[in-house]
Amino acid sequence: MAKAYLLLADGSVMEGEGFGAAGTRIAELVFTTGMTGAAESLTDPSYAGQAVCFTFPQLGNYGVCSDDFESEKVHASAVVCQEYCDKPSNFRCEMTVGELLRRDGAAGIAGVDTRRITRLIRERGVMNAAVTDAPPTPELLAAVRAYKVSGAVAAVSTAKPLVFAPPGARYSVALMDYGYKKSIAACLTERGCAVTLYPHDTPAEAVLAAGHDGVMLSNGPGDPAENLYEIAQIRALMGRLPMFGICLGHQMMALAQGAATAKMKFGHRGANQPAKDLRTGRVYVTSQNHGYAVEAASLAGGPGVLRFANVNDGSVEGLDYPGLGAFSVQFHPEAHGGPRDSEGLFDRFISMLGGGRDA
Repeated sequence: MAKAYLLLADGSVMEGEGFGAAGTRIAELVFTTGMTGAAESLTDPSYAGQAVCFTFPQLGNYGVCSDDFESEKVHASAVVCQEYCDKPSNFRCEMTVGELLRRDGAAGIAGVDTRRITRLIRERGVMNAAVTDAPPTPELLAAVRAYKVSGAVAAVSTAKPLVFAPPGARYSVALMDYGYKKSIAACLTERGCAVTLYPHDTPAEAVLAAGHDGVMLSNGPGDPAENLYEIAQIRALMGRLPMFGICLGHQMMALAQGAATAKMKFGHRGANQPAKDLRTGRVYVTSQNHGYAVEAASLAGGPGVLRFANVNDGSVEGLDYPGLGAFSVQFHPEAHGGPRDSEGLFDRFISMLGGGRDA
């Protein structure tokens, strides 16, 4: 592998070995603690505009299988790891991680101290960075410092409606695509729902006119407060149809009801975040991928009721809207790869579609 460089916004440079696509990629550098699920993470649209640092020491030892993809391509701009394995050993392997990155234009760097990078992000917060195969220059550093993730939802959303209809479907669900993961649609179709995937900017009137039984708000990348039009459509839909929001959808639902969101110091990314159900006292181990969170203090006086809280830092992990037939969670109950402890939330939503009482 050829020499590569990781340039951080603070001006520090780490040398390593490049894999994946050639050239330079500028992105927001974040870390994930997941020990498995590399293909799922790399193809998660929520990573659009970001460089992903894997804290697990080795990447690529079991290769890549397209059945594990959460979308059609890699959305992360770059990958950072300590050790890259280009000779995977797994009967499902179709290609190496490096081949996948080259196919989709994402850069990779190995041989850097990911423990140091993770501690730096935890201490100073998420920062911009560049992965490049050329020695860094002052001009590149200036570009890194000026970088901002913007317009990400529009960039990853479907361009036209798509329908996933299993035989004998009982219910019809509108899935708003802000950067959806295929596993969300799968969890709905497995439960007898015909799913129509809508572009991010679909008007509320069009969704209502289609005669759906409920609305699902997907995950996605970027700052939730940036999506003013989408938030307005969510506001128009709430109370009209049962609604379930995940991750970005959860955040935008809260914004639609007057709450506020804020960027976290380094976010939650991985498969081991504990979320406590405040109604039952049960703690779920959850998969998460987000850098923004709903501010708990902003819920006062609004219709949102805190339902789930993060055990580690107390951040908002889920909200109920008793008067509006809606609920949302910050974590991923459809998690692939990751724990599926909370997948029963989809059953809660299905019950609401059938006119059942919300749990």
